Amino acid sequence: MISRTVIVVFIGIVTFPLYGNTVSGKPESKGLLFSEKFDDAKLKSRKWYDMTRIRIAGGAAAGRGCIEYEWPNKNSKGTASSSMRRLFKPTDKVYIRFHLKLSKGWGWSRRNYHPHLTHFLTSENSKWHGPAASHLTLYIEPVNGKLRLAAQDIQNKNMPHGLTQGPLKGGYNGKFYDSREILFKDDKWHCIEAYFKLNTLDIENDRPNMDGVVRGWFDGKLVVEHTNVILRSTDFPKMRFNQFLMAPYFGPGLLPHAQKLWIDEMIVGTKRIGPLPSKKTKSRKEMPEKTSLSKRMKIFRAGFTG
Repeated sequence: MISRTVIVVFIGIVTFPLYGNTVSGKPESKGLLFSEKFDDAKLKSRKWYDMTRIRIAGGAAAGRGCIEYEWPNKNSKGTASSSMRRLFKPTDKVYIRFHLKLSKGWGWSRRNYHPHLTHFLTSENSKWHGPAASHLTLYIEPVNGKLRLAAQDIQNKNMPHGLTQGPLKGGYNGKFYDSREILFKDDKWHCIEAYFKLNTLDIENDRPNMDGVVRGWFDGKLVVEHTNVILRSTDFPKMRFNQFLMAPYFGPGLLPHAQKLWIDEMIVGTKRIGPLPSKKTKSRKEMPEKTSLSKRMKIFRAGFTG
């Protein structure tokens, strides 16, 4: 009787997906907003827009392909793939995971910014608005070897409550949340994750609450965490995240030499989904329905001991 009970428990664990698993880029999570494997160039058919060129390369983190960005020389504005956007259901919190690979000998800009890489914008701007002067733009990017999460709201300079992301300096503003450690040291694939949550508002007293959240992970390790952030003022009680913009970019004169980067296995959602599962970890959708109990048990044990 005891042995039967144990078997039933193990079957239940094996046949239901583990939290954080993704199979073929499809997250086992109700918090999904969209996912993209970059296995082919048919991005328009998957609701991407505002792009002029796409290059899908081999050597992906998973699957058949990944998207490639290239700067052929230090004065290049970038070729291979262009910037692109994706709208999603408005939400007051947003999570992103993607895998990033930098070319061998990758060089950083001579200043403490760039390359810009991935961004979130909000419902307070149009679907075509640029990232540099919005009511709120969030950044997820590698800067001088560190993972940087950042925010700017330059367009709010004339709003009743003004800027929330610091004063203008040279026409720009922003708050930076960098990892302490240098993380990008090689030309291997790394998993980048970020989570942002808008701060709440004290409408009665006409002020923002310091409870916004900014978190970042590198290869599954939490490397950035701030839980007292202000991302909006009471000027924007209906603000929600609703747009993703991918636009790898070096400013003029800031590119050190020719180089490339690749992005793969992207997921955007409302809660953390986590890195790709280990190759040794199997889930329900990877096992045929007729898989024997003994084989299921073997796969289950491998996922926890590997």
